[in-house]
Amino acid sequence: MLPKAQKYHTQIRICQDSKAHLESDKKPELELPLVHKTNKSDGSSKELSWTVGNGKTTFLWFHCAALANPPSEPPAAAVHMTYKFLQAETKLVSALLHSHGLREVDHSATNFNILWTGVHMKAHQLQTLRPHQRVNHFPRSYELTRKDRLYKNIERVQRLQGLKHFDFIPQTFVLPGDYKDLCLVHHRIRGPWIVKPVASSRGRGIYIVNSPDQIPADETLVVAKYIDDPLLVDGFKCDLRLYVAVTSYNPLVIYLYEEGLVRLATVKYESKGQHLWNPCMHLCNYSINKYHEDYVKSEDPEAEDVGHKWTLSALLRHLKSEGKDTSLLMQRIEDVIVKAILAAAPTIVAAARFVPHPRNCFELYGFDILIDSNLKPWLLEVNLSPSLGCDSPLDVRIKSAMLADLLTLVGIPVVDPIVQHPLQIVADTNTKVMRKTEATNTPQKSGRVPLNLTVEEARLIYSIHSEYNRRGGFLRIFPSAESWKLYSGFLDSATGLLNIGNNMTQKQINPQNYNLILHRRLFPDLNKSPVDRLPKYERALLQGHNRPLTAVSVFTSADKENIIDHKIAKECKLELRKYLEKGCKLSTNQARRGFSQYLQQVLSKLGPPSEGANAPSELCLKFLQRAAGNLRSPFFVKVPSSKLVGKDRVAVIAKQLNDYLQTYMRETETYFSDSSYSPQIPESRFRYFLRSASETDLEEILLLHMKQSKCAHTFLGRCSPSISTLKYNTLLQVLPQLCSYSIGKPNECCYREALPKTLPKASRRRTSRSLQRSDTET
Repeated sequence: MLPKAQKYHTQIRICQDSKAHLESDKKPELELPLVHKTNKSDGSSKELSWTVGNGKTTFLWFHCAALANPPSEPPAAAVHMTYKFLQAETKLVSALLHSHGLREVDHSATNFNILWTGVHMKAHQLQTLRPHQRVNHFPRSYELTRKDRLYKNIERVQRLQGLKHFDFIPQTFVLPGDYKDLCLVHHRIRGPWIVKPVASSRGRGIYIVNSPDQIPADETLVVAKYIDDPLLVDGFKCDLRLYVAVTSYNPLVIYLYEEGLVRLATVKYESKGQHLWNPCMHLCNYSINKYHEDYVKSEDPEAEDVGHKWTLSALLRHLKSEGKDTSLLMQRIEDVIVKAILAAAPTIVAAARFVPHPRNCFELYGFDILIDSNLKPWLLEVNLSPSLGCDSPLDVRIKSAMLADLLTLVGIPVVDPIVQHPLQIVADTNTKVMRKTEATNTPQKSGRVPLNLTVEEARLIYSIHSEYNRRGGFLRIFPSAESWKLYSGFLDSATGLLNIGNNMTQKQINPQNYNLILHRRLFPDLNKSPVDRLPKYERALLQGHNRPLTAVSVFTSADKENIIDHKIAKECKLELRKYLEKGCKLSTNQARRGFSQYLQQVLSKLGPPSEGANAPSELCLKFLQRAAGNLRSPFFVKVPSSKLVGKDRVAVIAKQLNDYLQTYMRETETYFSDSSYSPQIPESRFRYFLRSASETDLEEILLLHMKQSKCAHTFLGRCSPSISTLKYNTLLQVLPQLCSYSIGKPNECCYREALPKTLPKASRRRTSRSLQRSDTET
């Protein structure tokens, strides 16, 4: 158990330098930090700037240190700033925002400061945004993040600008339309080929084949030439996960975070084709390799080159020690990132016209890069919402620092979302008083608009300068001192967008070349090309949170109860048994949550491998093959090759079970409960039970529930035979039989409950008044 964070006594003050700037007639060149002075109980003091601003607009300054020691009076709390989530991975984001004083609101709320979503945003969803609101996606970002759209956009540019300038993706085909072309090319250039679903992530549905004959010709898939000469680290294949922030598409502003992650496969690489069936050799995704028995996870956040996950800087230092030109490598990687974004930019710029304010949207992309043996980087894919999950201390350290720098970079105005007035902190002789003033984005009255610039252009230049001063560990790669020299030849002179042949349409959409204006103001000598940022990629990351996130997680009021010990857990199980024996039933939502937790515990115990058809991993595979069809969302189960045995096979099955679980749990949130047909177990008691239930406890309650209900429809999604007619020792053994049972219509016992229990939450208000919700789950 980590020690509790020390209490801080916080006061808001203005630095002397900042005060001098405010009193002068000159327009400040740098933003003015508003500092919290934190006094520890031992009398020592430490200053952290929690806001940064220029007297007119104040932004939050995020620190990952706040995860362990949050300020007692954060500025965000003073003006009731809020955030909301929409289908997003939220643990780290929520912890960081909460530690800085922001409060979460319901997903339907319109008065918010930050919307963090894991899905694509449509133009009409962004039209009502206010100037102070920030959303973590641009409209039509899928032009870059869907594998088929990414390839089509780059292929179009290759035709217009020349293949040699955009040769950073392997030869790719989108099926079923390109299936014949794939077969023709295969006769000239033999495989192997890597097959991916067009809109998946985290290694889901990926496999490698030797011939197009092994690929279904009628499915929507992306098939790419497999790069069989990868860079190896100690004999293992590796790839990079890089974090790229785009704060504006018009003008285009791209940042690359100085630190990234290097993911290593768990089986040593062999280039011979007979091992293509082993994904633990050929795929570096953490989501696949983490289930392998040989996977090594470092428990030291300072160890950057230990185990199967390294930092980017550690890899660069390793390559440099071997005599490799790491500066050239990073220049090539930057070039890949810029060109990929340029290829998708015209469509995104057109869609972003419907965003009402220029700073409403920002984007964090996860670029996956493979380096070959010649140090040539290849773009594998771009992730819309890169994983912010923290499964190791190194994850926590890098991702917390990156996320804090990202939120500071994009500029979250300190504004009350209800009254929509910004916070201004003013110096006073005795006290520091916070007052609200009307929001404005115009330059200060004392500032003068530079010659040959309109007010709008001057505001743009000032905003980009201001943003750059908040960059933290993000390195701006476009615009940069050398970017105009490198990329202006690909851009339309009138619009500043990539020249893709429809210049008249682009000019109507984007009548002004903001990219040229920005380059000229930031870098007057456009022919110079100094690159002073490259050494920064090799330095170790100095900041970052070093403690497990579980020690600083945000708990709701319902979660503040003490962890239940085994004695109370046993009492909870006995209490649930009594409820069930008296005729009470688990609601659909409760049964599915219990089953989810059961599968999670099964997943955690899959290794080491055991032989035979009744081995836990093989039972899980049989269950997945039969249960996948019961999900509402399409779910593809890839049966591992018979050549794949032992711990490699267990890892592949475990990965697919985890993917099934993620989909199953998302769908569970759409189920509600109806108490009009039978009494149900109180939600508070069931939640208590789940807190500490073991695999055996869950198995016992679920089996009893099936016996009482005479069906497993509530959590398996289909009717099943009577449990008393089946032979089994554990629930895992009987699951494949339950999922393979098929009848013409639902059993009588669950027929009347099937419809109301499976209505999505959005449909609740349209149901009859007699259908009352009895659960309190969210």
